[in-house]
Amino acid sequence: MSSDTTAESASAAPAATVPWLGYVFTALGAALFSSKAIFIKLAYLERADAAMMLALRMVMSLPFFVAVGLYALYLHSRAGRPYPSPRLVAMAALIGFIGYYIAAYLDFAGLVYITAQLERLVLFTYPVFVMLLGWLFFKGRITMNGLIGAAITYSGLALIFSLGLTTDGWSTLLGTLLVLGAAIAFALYQLLAKNLISAIGSTLFTAIAMSAASVACVIHYLVASHGVGPSVSWNYIGLVAGCAIFATVLPSFLINAGLGRISPQASSMISTISPLVTIFLAVIFLGEEFTFTDAIGTTLIILGVGFYAWSDARAARAPAAES
Repeated sequence: MSSDTTAESASAAPAATVPWLGYVFTALGAALFSSKAIFIKLAYLERADAAMMLALRMVMSLPFFVAVGLYALYLHSRAGRPYPSPRLVAMAALIGFIGYYIAAYLDFAGLVYITAQLERLVLFTYPVFVMLLGWLFFKGRITMNGLIGAAITYSGLALIFSLGLTTDGWSTLLGTLLVLGAAIAFALYQLLAKNLISAIGSTLFTAIAMSAASVACVIHYLVASHGVGPSVSWNYIGLVAGCAIFATVLPSFLINAGLGRISPQASSMISTISPLVTIFLAVIFLGEEFTFTDAIGTTLIILGVGFYAWSDARAARAPAAES
């Protein structure tokens, strides 16, 4: 992959010269992604299942990704840059399958059983899995600060989980496990995506990854439904369209554009706004309760993830400062 990466890294090089845009893009993307659970929970009131919701969402998103991808290829051709090799395209598609199909389906399925607030908080713990998977498979290292951050994060999650377990029992357990699976898949996506975004650019990578995931979601639904088309209301279609545009297309490009300019650790730290936005929206639009116990648990989770991301970013800057 090294020769392909070297030949095609020029398209992403300008992004690194404007790092502050990375923070803006990531913050906007995280805020928009936070609305996803709200759209999904409202759509579930129409008695739709996870596979149908996910497939329709991706079908509505697909034309945007294809159009943007073709435009990115046009810009490549106009600038005289080489097209991505088939190997890089296949890798982008595979990474998209992991991050936007597997993770998304587990997340959608989990939302059937748990609140939007708990879903966001569980999914928000993915930086811990970035640390663990990075150590296991990518020669990363686990630091004491990382362990402290993980301990704080999961103490908060355990507090909220125990409260839900006493009231909803099996549903809370199943939903939490499904969303934890989504967090693990998304962490793997983050680790795999960084170098490829640098190689082919965030726009083209997002278009390829999301297009591949869209195809996978549609195939999943067709198999699960035995080819029977959905029968849904206009209200449901409107909710799916909102989820597709405002909680899928826009944040996907914004977050990947941010990831092309800043480190995954910095991206994780900025994304601490995500649970707060979801909680605010869930209380207003879904009528979910937000108790004192929820507040304590949420604070611990945000502090834990924020502490880990801050310490990791600080450690990454130290060698550069010394050189």
